[in-house]
Amino acid sequence: MKRLMWTIIIIVAALLTTTFLMLGQSKFGKLPRGARLERIQQSPNYHSGEFRNVTETPVMTSDEGFLKSLYNFMFKDVPGLKPQDSIPMVRTNLRDIPLDSNVAVWFGHSSYYMQINGKRLLVDPVFSNHASPFSWMIKAFKGTNLYSADDMPDIDYLLITHDHRDHLDYATITQIHPRVQRFFCGLGVGAHLEYWGVKPDKITELDWNDTTVPTNGWKIHAVTARHFSGRSFKRNQTLWVSFVLETPGLKLFLGGDGGYGPHLADIGNRFGPFDLAVLEQGQYNHKWAHIHLLPEQLFTALTELQAKQVLPVHHSKFALAEHSWTEPLERISSGAEALSSKVLTPVIGQKVRLPVPAETFGVWWR
Repeated sequence: MKRLMWTIIIIVAALLTTTFLMLGQSKFGKLPRGARLERIQQSPNYHSGEFRNVTETPVMTSDEGFLKSLYNFMFKDVPGLKPQDSIPMVRTNLRDIPLDSNVAVWFGHSSYYMQINGKRLLVDPVFSNHASPFSWMIKAFKGTNLYSADDMPDIDYLLITHDHRDHLDYATITQIHPRVQRFFCGLGVGAHLEYWGVKPDKITELDWNDTTVPTNGWKIHAVTARHFSGRSFKRNQTLWVSFVLETPGLKLFLGGDGGYGPHLADIGNRFGPFDLAVLEQGQYNHKWAHIHLLPEQLFTALTELQAKQVLPVHHSKFALAEHSWTEPLERISSGAEALSSKVLTPVIGQKVRLPVPAETFGVWWR
């Protein structure tokens, strides 16, 4: 009995030590502390030691339970979960795009580049070949890592919507931050950035409904999103946000991750109409229906935001849910045709002019 007891103690101690050492790695980031934490604690969106959604938002919305859901995610066989071969892509030299051109270039999942009124923007860049703490988990689809941090020109504004690994990538930030003029993110996310070498005076952290004016004619608003945050076991210590960009020529909604809720209509009433909304569409599941947009909610969100067009993201690079990789594109394309809505479905790397003229995009995923 004593031998069994000591064996269990040794195993538990080894697991705890391994976990402690693992969480101490730089890629896990840092929790807010000091003056940053004091500011967080003054936020009206921070309660009982964590950030809270405006609308009650349980992460799981089924009776399956987290462990069973995780097991199904790891081991369930989903037909067409990943493409069998490389998907179509375009190689665009971003440095050669004239600075007076207003364009968007999507890199797969939720990473994209924009040039607007002479400014170069990068949103949620993830150029690693995986979206997890370990290189063998949640690997990018074959061929989708066409772009790297080295391919980016110098960036004026880099926007981070939240700190999940498929939106905030340690390797990408450490490589690119010397060539970024300013970072914009939700409260607390700056702790990760500063820990990874970003100078504090380059970081602007925003609460919901905060506005910053980075240059004349520009406004960046952080607005409500319905999601959660965290890079380790402790959740919701940093704030998840969407962004509204008001520029001299365009008004854009950059959604990041987030489920449907009454906040979308509020944003549309306050800031709309938008020339373009970038909304997530992919890696959804009815098991977590409140934290990601379901396909049938995309067009409702588009209408309530008062957006003329939508660029769907969060698909075609990482498999994070139990649907085939083409399902989001098929479902929203069918909906767009039925509702006469304008859905932009460029291939990875394709240059899209802003505002988007009357043009069609091929069904490249077939």
